[in-house]
Amino acid sequence: MSEPLHIPVLRDEVLAHLAPRPGGRYVDATINGGGHTRALLEASAPDGRVLGIDRDPAVLAILRADLADAIETGRLTVAHASFAALRAVLDEHHVGPVDGILFDLGLSSFHLDASERGFSFQRNEPLDMRFDPTEVDRDTAADILDSHSAEELTALLRTYGEERFASRIARTVVARRRSEPLRTTADLLDAVTQSLPPNVRWRAARDAARVFQALRIATNAELEAVAAALPHASAALAPGGRLVVLAFHSLEDRLVKTFLRAEQQVGRLRVLTKKPIQPGDAEIAANPRAASAKLRAAERV
Repeated sequence: MSEPLHIPVLRDEVLAHLAPRPGGRYVDATINGGGHTRALLEASAPDGRVLGIDRDPAVLAILRADLADAIETGRLTVAHASFAALRAVLDEHHVGPVDGILFDLGLSSFHLDASERGFSFQRNEPLDMRFDPTEVDRDTAADILDSHSAEELTALLRTYGEERFASRIARTVVARRRSEPLRTTADLLDAVTQSLPPNVRWRAARDAARVFQALRIATNAELEAVAAALPHASAALAPGGRLVVLAFHSLEDRLVKTFLRAEQQVGRLRVLTKKPIQPGDAEIAANPRAASAKLRAAERV
């Protein structure tokens, strides 16, 4: 995977707050396209090590080829797992206290542009949306649309997507599935468009983006994974170790902010970012998907 498939957001700011050094031990809990991992390997050369974790086996297959040299030298270890299982992954790979942990939350450009799992309505694809399609017990986005009540879908779209027309869209989905389930991105986009008042249908893409985001978050239990992983990350840091989190959704960022403040209050972490760091105009112009990013960082006391 080349970096254009997933441009690392706030790369310099991530490095500044993780402060990697030669010989350090680091965890990239969401390795994605490998951009942040490459930067960590370079900054911790010649003997720093990185454990890269990702939930998507397709991403890892590409990375294992792309970063084969670092894997062969032992400087990079790659693990297929959800970061919700961070403690177990660290134990499995015999990784002790570490000097830095990075979470780059949300989805990667690979998922939008190449996964063919329905993360974007720009192409007609099956409504899967699982980061890990080998998780056969996890409902797909299509399963959720087919099984949830109108009330449950309304709550989901309002909570995770902050969608103004959540109730109308939920009712349309339930009505349509009586004759035929929604199975593709085109099916869902059409349902969203037809749910909107006629005078705002011209901007249906905005509402669809919120609906797709909400379904993705629900499908992958993303907020629950973050809540499970953060305490493990804090406990895994060596004294002086750094935790850096990039969030792209207000609910994620609020969860991270609350956690870091609570850890500071009990004396485990020292918050390094009084306010979240956000990309500048130049970075957003070069990579519009970075626009909503917020970086928060803390140091183990």
